[in-house]
Amino acid sequence: MAAPKKTTSAAKSARGRKQDRARVAGGQDYEVRYEAKKSGRSASAVKKAVKKVGNSRKTVERKLSR
Repeated sequence: MAAPKKTTSAAKSARGRKQDRARVAGGQDYEVRYEAKKSGRSASAVKKAVKKVGNSRKTVERKLSR
């Protein structure tokens, strides 16, 4: 009888991680706070930027840097 195959937790948790880092979830307070602290702007400014330009981290950071 063969032992059941074990899956590694790294394989499960790595799925979609790169995509997730490229986005800013405007509804997630911790992500808004992180981006606000990183850019030196307020949390409401980050939320407005996400609403205006979308959730791409690159475009949000570009909008906040103006």
